[in-house]
Amino acid sequence: MARFKNIRVTTDASGAQQAAREGLLVMVVDIIDMSTTLESALDAGAYRVLGASPDFTRAPVAVDPEDIGRKAADWAREAGTGIVVVSEPRVGSDQERLARCQKLLRGIESQGGCLEAVVPNLGAETPRITAMEDRIVVAVTDTGGVAFDAAFQVNPGVVTGTVARTLAQKGLQPALTAVRRAKNLMQDKAGIAVVAASRNSLEDVLAAQFIANLLMGEGID
Repeated sequence: MARFKNIRVTTDASGAQQAAREGLLVMVVDIIDMSTTLESALDAGAYRVLGASPDFTRAPVAVDPEDIGRKAADWAREAGTGIVVVSEPRVGSDQERLARCQKLLRGIESQGGCLEAVVPNLGAETPRITAMEDRIVVAVTDTGGVAFDAAFQVNPGVVTGTVARTLAQKGLQPALTAVRRAKNLMQDKAGIAVVAASRNSLEDVLAAQFIANLLMGEGID
């Protein structure tokens, strides 16, 4: 049984960015709700999922949501599909949600991407609002989205993970899915950093540690 050479638990966008600089696979854990929303999007058959910073962030790291938008549009064009944007506030209008991600939208539009829908960041319930099968889904959020964006600008080896119930998974299944995802992407990586999206969210910190413990305890086949 093979095991990861380096398993690290860290926090925040700065921790995610540093791990990316070191060539680690970065797994962003933001269970309420960004990573749970994106895991649910994958349950619903999403082609690819991404995170992005809103237009304004206080995080002390470089982010570029416009670049994320361009990448999303490029992948959508290659796959012949559309893009779904997940944004905040959870309770509010689409106009309010779109107002927070104008940079992402500029990137999408610059590459001719097709924005199909903007939906709230509601975790397991989000894919019930609009079709996500075969779509590119981008979550624009203050913690998980920023951490994903910060790491992605350095190294595109960024994924998400959760321990919360998703659209199609419950119990231990979401965490085991995160471990399998890490296994499948580890071939050219020096290790993995499991990143709690915010050090101020105890649920993220505990979830990141739980996933790391599974990785350390079980290794990978």
